Amino acid sequence: MNFDPSNLSSFFLILTAWGAAFIVALWLSLIFWTYRDIKARGKDRLMRFLAVLVVAVLFLPGVVIYLILRPRNTLGDEYQQALEEEALLTAIEETHKCPGCGLHTQADWVVCPNCHTKLKKVCHQCGKRMELSWNICAYCGTPAPGMRKDNLTFDEALRPLPAEPEQESE
Repeated sequence: MNFDPSNLSSFFLILTAWGAAFIVALWLSLIFWTYRDIKARGKDRLMRFLAVLVVAVLFLPGVVIYLILRPRNTLGDEYQQALEEEALLTAIEETHKCPGCGLHTQADWVVCPNCHTKLKKVCHQCGKRMELSWNICAYCGTPAPGMRKDNLTFDEALRPLPAEPEQESE
């Protein structure tokens, strides 16, 4: 087998062409990846343009700079975090507090054990607890005492209401 320098030269030319094609493909793919990544992390068009420009001009050092400076969270992560915060705030708001002293109370308590503020009233018909602001029982439809009843006969209007249970005071 004879050594032919033109074959060696052709081999290095092909190897160089493959290497250049690989580097160009890597460069283009990093530009594309940067665009997709910054698009998922921010809505600012200038920020997108500058991130892609840094990677396009500086190539591998540009990717390192982009990775250092890019926003930490994606828009999806920020949306998820906002939903979690909203759920926590809703859970905090749903806790019952006494309007008199601010003590955490249970939903079914009628009186605050700390300051004796009335928290609920009892329905005269079914005995279930009602919010103080309710004018009618949500469970049986009976109007609260002192509230107007429609379509009453004269006898029904004169019938005495059962007394509300008295609360023990200390």
